[in-house]
Amino acid sequence: MHDLIIRNAQVYDGTGLPPVLTDVAVSNGRITHIGQVTNPAQEIIDAQGLALMPGIVDLHTHYDAQVTWDRTMSPSPALGVTTAVIGNCGFGIAPCPAPLRETMLKNLSVVEGMDLNALLTGVNWEFESFGQYMDQLRRIGPYVNTAVFAGHSVIRTAVMGADGSVNADPTPEQLQAMQTMVRDAMDHGAIGFASSFSPNHSGYGGIPMPSTIASESELRALTSVLGEQKKGVFMMATGTRGSPDIMESIVKDTGRPAYISTVLTMYNEGNPSLAATYYERCAQALARGHEMYILTSCQPLSFDFSLTDPYMLLSHSAFDVVKSSTVEALPGIYRSTEFREAFRDNLKQPKEGILFLGNWRQIEVGQTVRPENQTLEGLSIQALADQQGLDPVDVFLDLALSEDLGTHFVGKFFNNNDEGVAPSLKHPASVITLSDAGAHLSYMCDAGFGLYFLSHWVRDTGHFTLSEGIRRITSEPADRFRIPERGRLAVGLPADLLLFDPSTVGISKPLPLQDLPGGGTRMVRTATGVHGVWVNGVKVHDGQDYVAHENGPGAVLDQFNS
Repeated sequence: MHDLIIRNAQVYDGTGLPPVLTDVAVSNGRITHIGQVTNPAQEIIDAQGLALMPGIVDLHTHYDAQVTWDRTMSPSPALGVTTAVIGNCGFGIAPCPAPLRETMLKNLSVVEGMDLNALLTGVNWEFESFGQYMDQLRRIGPYVNTAVFAGHSVIRTAVMGADGSVNADPTPEQLQAMQTMVRDAMDHGAIGFASSFSPNHSGYGGIPMPSTIASESELRALTSVLGEQKKGVFMMATGTRGSPDIMESIVKDTGRPAYISTVLTMYNEGNPSLAATYYERCAQALARGHEMYILTSCQPLSFDFSLTDPYMLLSHSAFDVVKSSTVEALPGIYRSTEFREAFRDNLKQPKEGILFLGNWRQIEVGQTVRPENQTLEGLSIQALADQQGLDPVDVFLDLALSEDLGTHFVGKFFNNNDEGVAPSLKHPASVITLSDAGAHLSYMCDAGFGLYFLSHWVRDTGHFTLSEGIRRITSEPADRFRIPERGRLAVGLPADLLLFDPSTVGISKPLPLQDLPGGGTRMVRTATGVHGVWVNGVKVHDGQDYVAHENGPGAVLDQFNS
């Protein structure tokens, strides 16, 4: 008898082949038959023609802390994800000597936009070493298959303490200790090594995250461990300092694949040709036999903010007065003609590197406070200005003032033009992922990238067939990161499954959910068109809610292809 049979499904195997209307049988967590099944089963589901695909593989998440208090790793399973990689950009919590726990969490709270109180009250510390952290994950039993990076900033902090954010150069003994920690992590099943040179990655109190001040020679010393061991992948939030030339030379030296993650590879109307230069540079590396790819986002990069914390507008000089003011003084500033004129002047001649260049179609009304304003949610400031015949700066500020600055706005500054983004998604150097799930909880939730890809880029715009779209978010990312057995439906492989309706699949807008330790609120999304998610043959979400398990069915991944 089988554990599960799903009958009459359009089965997409994750390889890009056309679907087959057939049955899938599962026993002991693995697929035992694909084809007509006559044997009985403990559970039989009639899919009635719904699509059945491998679970989504998310290579770029930040659940390192959350998983210690939330084994579901919400909201990813609800959004079709069955395999996740944590520790990206070199930020995480293991290894961590006990005296440095608060330092580690304070930096993590800022760089990844997490609720500090939730981290301090919620993280369950049963480890100091990387291997002990992996053991704790196994005891927890996550709902999704989980792989973990050895992280540069984490290891730098573990060795150098708070000096890791101050001293650019470690002592020879400290560098040797860091190399030893990378080796230890790899020996205990790390998927690879992750780092960041991004100047946007700041820690607690505005200090730099440790890896961002490290030298190139230090980076090479640590990535050399991957070459020594002939295994593991290297990912990096490169900024401008981690140039493609440096990344390719590390690939050449180590023989290991490298993955670039930076907003510089996202479409930006302020410099629309910049992203293409990165993809072309990766294509050149690939032609030389050097595996260098870009972790590519398929969604507009969204920033949820209010005018009590207008963090993405602070680069405009008009907001200098905002930075130094109390919250109580802000309404008076925003009402003043002097401030409004200064902001308008900034937008006429924006400085290089500014996030918001003055296109008010890129800022939408998010969650409102007053019931009469709920109909405005989702509309752009430009659309409101056109309706009212007013200047968008005034519309923007006056709406917030009318709600005592409680209005939330959503800025979509990168990847906000389909014609600009599509070439990147179709480029052979792109790997579609980059959800940042588990991070930036107060402002955004892009954990549903896979469902967004299926709804927007497959169904709504037709840039990809459904078969090819599924391949791009299942078998391809698994193969790129050397994750064995995941991302495909075939007899003998683990039963990581997503049952969905292609005609309705999608994601909601970001929704506030007050469920963090200590009572904090985060933004989440819900799915549409999802009818079930299974990890290793066990249902983790039924399309409406999580299925309760004392231990989740996700595997802690510690063996990878070479």
